[in-house]
Amino acid sequence: MSLLKMKRKMQANRPAFRRFLTKLEKNPPKKLDNMAVEIDKVVWGETDCLACANCCKTMTPTFTNTDIKRISAHLEMTEDAFKKKWLKKDRAGDWINTKQPCQFLNLKDNKCSIYEVRPKDCSGFPHHTRRHMVDYMHVFKQNIEYCPATFRLVERMMEKVNGGEGETKA
Repeated sequence: MSLLKMKRKMQANRPAFRRFLTKLEKNPPKKLDNMAVEIDKVVWGETDCLACANCCKTMTPTFTNTDIKRISAHLEMTEDAFKKKWLKKDRAGDWINTKQPCQFLNLKDNKCSIYEVRPKDCSGFPHHTRRHMVDYMHVFKQNIEYCPATFRLVERMMEKVNGGEGETKA
């Protein structure tokens, strides 16, 4: 599914997706985490992040102090120089990118120039198989709009939990 098609489908079905995720959050089915792991494997068999990179183009990771130390050393910069050049603090006081798309994304091939030392937030994205999925439902509610893999995962979970009922509009 193309990113444009996913966005259109998401817009048409936003209320249904939100209701479903809220329902899961309030009353999770037994073995929800196992279901997410199972569906996640299928979803990643169909998803090519390098064909998309929407997360890097439209979102920013939070940079932990450990991330800043590791990345600045890799770039042979001081931590202060790295922060001054690339980062700012958000309302919550977290370090985030100053601009989008991410400064480390090569737009020609969608590859990350610091992939080996990328922020923990990036390496774990989109956080599908975190244990106790219910604790990360707020993340799914956000990422479903940006990540085709998350969109597909939630769409398939809806089909499985609802037994085919309440499927999304095309």
